[in-house]
Amino acid sequence: MSNPVASALPRPLILGVSGASGLIYAVRALKFLLSADYAIELVASKATYMVWQAEQDIRMPAEPLQQEQFWRQQAGVLTGGQLTCHSAGDVGANIASGSFRTLGMLVMPCSMSTVAKLAGGLSSDLLERAADVQLKEGRKLVVVPRETPLSLIHLRNLTTLAEAGARIVPAIPAWYHQPQTIEDLVDFVVARALDQFELDCVPLKRWEGH
Repeated sequence: MSNPVASALPRPLILGVSGASGLIYAVRALKFLLSADYAIELVASKATYMVWQAEQDIRMPAEPLQQEQFWRQQAGVLTGGQLTCHSAGDVGANIASGSFRTLGMLVMPCSMSTVAKLAGGLSSDLLERAADVQLKEGRKLVVVPRETPLSLIHLRNLTTLAEAGARIVPAIPAWYHQPQTIEDLVDFVVARALDQFELDCVPLKRWEGH
């Protein structure tokens, strides 16, 4: 018999952060999700450490509990929501199993290396395993690739993922909402990515026609 209390709890969203440039996308997504009291299971790839160093000259801690405080500080949301961080090498974590129920997974930003591994069904770390689980369970997997230009190999890998059921949301902002800051441009992409999960927690001026 199922536990009525456990079944009433909201399912978490998995946020995967790969080693692509554009960590601001993950930070802004986390800001809005935690501010709206969502539960987030976060896993960052090993390459993410190098990207933090290159983009912000910041060292991301390796220990999961310290990572939780780190990501909250970067997002500017010290309380609210629920954030659980996982080590990329912990392939025995809850999100590695299809029996752990989630809203799905958002990989943002998503490197072309990660795209290639997901398209090939490879699971060399927890991020890739969690994404593979979403596909095999028929849950939502949304990837936000951040690369340009795209080679034919990149395009074929993205096509393979789309054919397997993933949603592809490139990090391409719009201008009809009259952005004034870099954050405005980033938030447009974040909002469109979260739209795929029917999560509306980003203040965005949406297109309403002429």
